[in-house]
Amino acid sequence: MTSRTLNTLFKSDMYFKCENFQRIGAFKFRGAYNTLSLLTEKQKKQGVITHSSGNHAQALALAASLLGIQATIVMPKGAPVNKINATKGYGAEIVFCDNNLESRAQTTDKLIERNNSILIHPYDNDNIINGQGTAAFELIKEVGDLDLVIAPLGGGGLLSGTAIASKGLCPNALVIGVEPSIADDALKSLKAGYIIPSTYPNTIADGLRTSISERTFKFIQKYVDQIVTVSEIEIIEAMRFLWERMKIIVEPSGAVPLAALLSKKILVNNKKVGAILSGGNINLEPFFQLLEKKLE
Repeated sequence: MTSRTLNTLFKSDMYFKCENFQRIGAFKFRGAYNTLSLLTEKQKKQGVITHSSGNHAQALALAASLLGIQATIVMPKGAPVNKINATKGYGAEIVFCDNNLESRAQTTDKLIERNNSILIHPYDNDNIINGQGTAAFELIKEVGDLDLVIAPLGGGGLLSGTAIASKGLCPNALVIGVEPSIADDALKSLKAGYIIPSTYPNTIADGLRTSISERTFKFIQKYVDQIVTVSEIEIIEAMRFLWERMKIIVEPSGAVPLAALLSKKILVNNKKVGAILSGGNINLEPFFQLLEKKLE
């Protein structure tokens, strides 16, 4: 997708890969389906399990349903209601845990020990990363070489895949990851040279609350040129622009690339820029509740 308004504003050719139109409304379906399709028949019979706040949960649930695999999803109690309902709708079994990374891991480990399920990690998996990279691959194949590629950064699966694909197709392109300023574990980790996990980051970008893994950290160190951070207000303003001007629903996590551009954290001029808008799964219930109250 393109926007003449943004092309004029940034004096550049801007191309957006709109993963909010992807199956389950986010890029995560790419990695999930790729990974499950590569399992052996024996592994498929064991069933699969993962932990996720939402989009990976839906992606794995749908991919498992399409491939006839039983899926169990560990979700934090505070996960968005729309994502919980969608995951249930795809036929997965949901097990809730506390709203922290430790509880996610502990709950998942106990279920694996009990059921012998195959763990499909949301991002610490080469097949997941390869699948996520197809978004950037398709974008570059469609529009040609890019000068700059921007992607959201949470656990690092999308950014790792984006960087690998981008550098493979156009080696001179710069790859930049964007994360919330209150969930900036990747930026801190790069500066330190070792992983510094996030500590209960309460960012509006719920899909970016996770910390990077050793696997994604290595890919980021090798292939990513820069990481920038954006504030909560900057994320909201980017969402507002996407909704009002481009007429597309993008969730907070998906809006961070545009947030970095609008806030001038990333400066472009006379460039060919690609940005991954990673998803559009947002709970609209509060909005409609407000409308209903006005009618009372």
